[in-house]
Amino acid sequence: MKWYSRLKFAVKSAVTAWKNYTSSSDFSRWFGRTFWGIDNSTLATNETIFSVITRLSNSLAALPLKLYKNYDLATNQAADVLINSPNPNMTSFEFIRLLETIRNQTGNSYALIERDIRGQVARITPLDPAYVEPVIETESGELWYQVVGNNGTYYFHNLDMLHFKHIVGAGGLKGINPLKVLTNTTDFDKAVREFSLKEMQGAPHSFILKYQANVDTEKRKQIIEDFKRFYQDNGGILFQEPGVEIDPIERKFIAADIFTSERITRSRVANVFNVPVHMLNDSEGQSYSSMEQMMREFVQLTLMPIVRQYEQEFNRKLLTPAERQAGFYFKFNVNALLRGDTAAQSDYYTKAIRSGWMKPNEVRQLEDLPPEPEGDKLWISGDLYPMSMDPRQRKSSSSSKGGVGGGQD
Repeated sequence: MKWYSRLKFAVKSAVTAWKNYTSSSDFSRWFGRTFWGIDNSTLATNETIFSVITRLSNSLAALPLKLYKNYDLATNQAADVLINSPNPNMTSFEFIRLLETIRNQTGNSYALIERDIRGQVARITPLDPAYVEPVIETESGELWYQVVGNNGTYYFHNLDMLHFKHIVGAGGLKGINPLKVLTNTTDFDKAVREFSLKEMQGAPHSFILKYQANVDTEKRKQIIEDFKRFYQDNGGILFQEPGVEIDPIERKFIAADIFTSERITRSRVANVFNVPVHMLNDSEGQSYSSMEQMMREFVQLTLMPIVRQYEQEFNRKLLTPAERQAGFYFKFNVNALLRGDTAAQSDYYTKAIRSGWMKPNEVRQLEDLPPEPEGDKLWISGDLYPMSMDPRQRKSSSSSKGGVGGGQD
């Protein structure tokens, strides 16, 4: 596609999006599909997979997301839409959690960036991945997204489509579905559970009846029927007659194999989703000196690659090249998950401020406290002075010159 064709198409898309944005908030105008309430049978019936996807999506959605300009907080229209109200139906938390849930269900999640007449981000709409297909335009070699709707097929350039995915195979454009990788695991786990359930439901109460004399087949059937009827009519109470012994058969409804199967399932699910197995409540064989170490492993090995993918998609597609060159960027604050207990955090902040590599207002910002007038300076213990102050003006030096006690700098 020639550059002028692409420009013409982009302008036409912007005008169409603007008309749609100003006229109605009904998303079916675009695609004629139901995108909400997606149900996946594996997610709905396997608590291990439900647990890991819930943990990943909630952890990502709960992270503070802000726009920065050269380390300082900033804002623009794209940030306002993304952080406060991606579309009229969702908050930012719901938006990111839905995208992450779908990404882990299907391997891919998509969100259409709708722009106003000025080309500014006006709305971001999650799409059902079943109706979205990445395609390469043969002439330009650029990536486009084909979206199938009731009223036809639409094509959107990759800069107008947020795409979050799991790892991609050789030559592919879509992420691999982790639930397909777990097909054998989930089938095995389901089979074990169904077998155990049938065992529990098949014969909840069993007994051994011993008679002192032999009885023929007909008499045996009559005795069994009388025994069952008496047991049912008397609420489970039995009377042991002379010459008859009744021994209940002990049944273990939860066999040891069930626990082994569940541990295997948790381990395989944790491997596929790249989550530490202790995050799925399996602590056997794990040794951590603190919760901080456990969270650090989860953040570094699991969350950071996901966070980086989201940040780069937001930066590339929601910010203009001029804004990026000016120093604008989106960033999740993962430090909220790495904080230790109160004593450890206080000690960390104290050392950071007294060593001169963190400003008091930076600490106050992390703790959601308002800034202080003198909090934007770096201080050094001495105790304490701005780093820009002449050492000769510090109290210890003045005291020594004046002959009033005190040590030397």
